[in-house]
Amino acid sequence: MMEYKGYIGTVTYDDEARIFHGEVINTRDVITFQGKTVKQIEKAFRDSIDDYVEFCESEGVSPEKPYSGKFNLRLSPELHKKVAIAAGKLNISINKFVERILNDEVKKILPR
Repeated sequence: MMEYKGYIGTVTYDDEARIFHGEVINTRDVITFQGKTVKQIEKAFRDSIDDYVEFCESEGVSPEKPYSGKFNLRLSPELHKKVAIAAGKLNISINKFVERILNDEVKKILPR
């Protein structure tokens, strides 16, 4: 994975075409890039992000910002109740409770 200005790109290699293909994964907008070498794919990634931001500005729209820090979570009423009770017992908000649990789980998968 690569990161630039908060945007994250993943890269795959097409051995038939002998080229790297990349895609930004943390926006709903489609942003792709490609190159034949590591240096080219890194530059193409940065250029694609810069082009995307520049295009949005020229169109008078805000580029989609990766990860605003907000997301909706749907739970069953029973689980919602249990989460609220557990958070209350710890004397913290539901948001803080869920954030702690998610942080712990993410650390198991992405330790750095």
